[in-house]
Amino acid sequence: MLWIIRFSGFFSAAMLMIVLSPSLQSFPPAEAIRSSHHHHLDYSYLRLPPPVLLSDSGSMVRAGGRLNFRKASAFRNSNECASPSAKTQIGDACDPNLVHVAITLDVEYLRGSIAAVHSVLQHSLCPESVFFHFLVSETNLEALVQSTFPQLKFRVYYFDPRMVRSLISTSVRQALEQPLNYARNYLADLLETCVERVIYLDSDLVVVDDISRLWTTSLGSRTIGAPEYCHANFTKYFTPAFWSDKRLSGTFDSRKPCYFNTGVMVIDLIKWRRGRYTKRIEKWMEIQKNRRIYELGSLPPFLLVFAGHVAPIEHRWNQHGLGGDNVKGSCRDLHSGPVSLLHWSGSGKPWLRLDSKRPCPLDALWSPYDLYGHTK
Repeated sequence: MLWIIRFSGFFSAAMLMIVLSPSLQSFPPAEAIRSSHHHHLDYSYLRLPPPVLLSDSGSMVRAGGRLNFRKASAFRNSNECASPSAKTQIGDACDPNLVHVAITLDVEYLRGSIAAVHSVLQHSLCPESVFFHFLVSETNLEALVQSTFPQLKFRVYYFDPRMVRSLISTSVRQALEQPLNYARNYLADLLETCVERVIYLDSDLVVVDDISRLWTTSLGSRTIGAPEYCHANFTKYFTPAFWSDKRLSGTFDSRKPCYFNTGVMVIDLIKWRRGRYTKRIEKWMEIQKNRRIYELGSLPPFLLVFAGHVAPIEHRWNQHGLGGDNVKGSCRDLHSGPVSLLHWSGSGKPWLRLDSKRPCPLDALWSPYDLYGHTK
């Protein structure tokens, strides 16, 4: 609780309400507070390298100063969990008792990705059972992950940007045009065939609940599951040219499509492979290159293929939109209801606002999971 006391006024009131209110959390208060205890961390520092060079020890140096990640301690949250193996093996990914989580790693969002992993470990009943699949387009990040989380079960997969570069069209935000943003489309091809289900997470979120609860969500006959938002104006995600062409818009005729955010998804990889969904997504991306039927990067192709065919997941698993808008200086509040995952989707990211000394109130809920430091 010590980190909460450092805030005053409205900031403190917002923080205390979120931590103590049973309606805004999935753990009981003691469990929610546990996530802010710094004694879980080993504050030995990793030296982080001029632009994105990693040493053999996993350190990284960047222009303008030395950056550091703190090494996280091993989490043992329950005596009922199996002891972690002394050394992670690639074959461990085929253990049927594992919870599989996929997340991208790139230099720009690395701080967010590390915080996301840290949050999963803190709140998992059995963190030893979580296997991370990291998707990268830059090399030399594996040593950094290993140094930050010495006992983490994980594997790194190289995603070649050339796979999608010719399919990507310009978007309303340049960040949405990055090839790695499309790596989620290829999980069924990149991951081992023994991996039959995976949770995909964006890099700008933290999990404040046991992720095994999300893992065990029933998808029924569906291929993916995600929180749906049927009150959202679905038509805005596509251009007038799309809606005026019945050959295109007719894809939704037999469905009741709802918006869903692709930053948190549970994916049945067996059904995905069987249905060749990667090819279906690529088909819409090819149409987009010629017809300009949407504006928002990797999201619309998912809506075109899956909207109306999504297994609904509780909204608590994606309290999204917390990034707000940095240009307008706007901050967002939590949606009503319980919270299991906080997602800073939008143009504002908590680590950037915290560093600029202009944070939004809810950014304080991200900072306890931050393992990133800066020294001159």
